[in-house]
Amino acid sequence: MAVTAAPGIGPFVRLKLRLIANGLRGRPARVAMFVVGVLFSGFFAVAGYAIFAIPGVADDPHAAGILLPLGGTVIVLGWLFLPLVFFGVDESLDPARFALLPLRRRTLVRGMFAAALVGLPAVATLVATAGMVQTAAQLGGPVAALGQLAGIVCGLLLCVAVSRSVTSAFATALRSRRSRDLAAIALALLAAALGPLQLAVLAGAERADWDTVATVADVIGWTPLGSPYTIGLEIAAGRAWAAPLKLLIALAAIGGLLWWWSATLENAMLGTAAEGGRRATGTDRTPVDLLLVRRLPRSRFGALVSREMRYWWRETRRRASLLTFSMVALFLPVSLTIGSGSPGSMVIFVGALAALALANQFGFDGSAYATNITAGVPGRVEINSRAAAHAIYTIPLLVVVAVLVGALSASPGRIPGTFGLLIAAYGVGLGLVLPVSVRAAYAFPASTNPFAMSSGGGPAKGLLTFGVLFGAVLVSLPLQIVALALGPVWLWIGLPVGIAYGAAAFLIGSGIAADLVDKRAPELLAAVSPQR
Repeated sequence: MAVTAAPGIGPFVRLKLRLIANGLRGRPARVAMFVVGVLFSGFFAVAGYAIFAIPGVADDPHAAGILLPLGGTVIVLGWLFLPLVFFGVDESLDPARFALLPLRRRTLVRGMFAAALVGLPAVATLVATAGMVQTAAQLGGPVAALGQLAGIVCGLLLCVAVSRSVTSAFATALRSRRSRDLAAIALALLAAALGPLQLAVLAGAERADWDTVATVADVIGWTPLGSPYTIGLEIAAGRAWAAPLKLLIALAAIGGLLWWWSATLENAMLGTAAEGGRRATGTDRTPVDLLLVRRLPRSRFGALVSREMRYWWRETRRRASLLTFSMVALFLPVSLTIGSGSPGSMVIFVGALAALALANQFGFDGSAYATNITAGVPGRVEINSRAAAHAIYTIPLLVVVAVLVGALSASPGRIPGTFGLLIAAYGVGLGLVLPVSVRAAYAFPASTNPFAMSSGGGPAKGLLTFGVLFGAVLVSLPLQIVALALGPVWLWIGLPVGIAYGAAAFLIGSGIAADLVDKRAPELLAAVSPQR
């Protein structure tokens, strides 16, 4: 019997490119988002190249020794946390679709890893870090440039490996309800702490001891995060013996991450998670009692709010969004309050950020949204019930943020005004995001990974959330300016004014979104239904 050779990486790469092309064909809106993604990626690539080439142009080895390892670390961490918070991971090649094929795990990991390197983020990262090659060439000549070239290639492999392995493992943790999501919460804490840490670094840059910073950068250069980005610098400094050691550190990290990804890939293919046995528990509650949350009206609106509340905690993608926002909302204003005593516009940012979870709210339902259309749910009931369920989770958290800001700044009188700003920004964010969630809805892939994005469009689709966030902050800023101008008067009128401002924005936006739902329900269903 002839033995069929295992497929190489070529079929996986061609399959991904074909799926991306087919996903764009005949869809002008998706083509437009892809073009925007290309422009955004091009800007990142050019800006990154220029930044990393500056030490070489200035002929400053000391600056290169600080910028390259720290900048490389930021890039790796960006590949780790941005998929968890904003963009998701491209799952054009869903592992579950290979479950019935006779493919070895090694073949599947190798092919999907190669396919993950084909995309705008990978190309932009490689071009951006190419500025390090120019710096190494000007500081150490051709040999240093060749060493740095090998380093940035390893750095790109490390970025892709850390992104796919961690999101795969995190997805597995989120599927287990009885484990209470300890792994998910820990990673959400790390993801949310990244922004405050960067803000703290920027705030302390003015009074930084650059000798200490250089020491920290040198230490990071011997870790997997920074080692691939300092290989050329070691050769330029006459420490050629260190180059192979740092290359070995990077390769060992890549190998370990791929092994970790391989260990979690089987669960992703089967759509299972290691859970304890399910115990059957009897109940004498009626189906209506099981559906409705206590104290909610026994009406269509109450039923929809109850359903959405349960989905926000039980559905993996929604739960991941709640966890990450909770940590961001607590860390950002609190860290700034501790550092400067004035969170400023960061309060507005947190309030607007709270609404972004609804940017693709119908995409969570997928083809199941047909049930609501069949039942004839009016657009206003549909939109208001979804917003109410999200607000039930979000508003208590905004209260906690306002209380913490007031307590840490030793000004309890600021609490009502701060909460007013948070509610205003949240209402404005809802007013902007609700129409977008109807007009620019898209389907999530049929994947158990809560961070999966389909058709290679993660970066482009993530730009929608940035646009809504920027617009919400911009519209809410006049209220912040009024608060600063009024000073102590705002402490008394801030809460009612903020509630009125946010409520007005929400009513306008929800009305527009409700009309869109009534007019475009079939188109909305087609947009959020996965293509098979």
